[in-house]
Amino acid sequence: MRGKKLTNPNLKKLIEDIYTQGYKEKNKFLINLAKKLDRPARERAEVNLSKLQRVCKENDTILIPGSVLSAGILSKPLTVSAFRFSTNSKDKIKKAGGSILTIRELVKRNSKGTNVRLML
Repeated sequence: MRGKKLTNPNLKKLIEDIYTQGYKEKNKFLINLAKKLDRPARERAEVNLSKLQRVCKENDTILIPGSVLSAGILSKPLTVSAFRFSTNSKDKIKKAGGSILTIRELVKRNSKGTNVRLML
């Protein structure tokens, strides 16, 4: 039985760009990020705001190679980067004083992954 291939063209392009940059710069952070994104959807991370509230410190930068869901309350300002956000999760992050980045924006700002927590 053959494996399924990614069908989202935006995700395919993002993974390809991150792999290219990672191998060009010999950057293990980017290569590992691309591998995490290049999984089937059922194996990608889905993180609720309640988990971010529990495990993150104020003003942390968080990278989620998957989805951010809105279950729970967030009261800390965090910078959150993910492939996909639910509408309510975006609102709750902004209300807590945090900011939202796409993965492409985070890689552009910080390609080394310095002070970035990867949530799985």
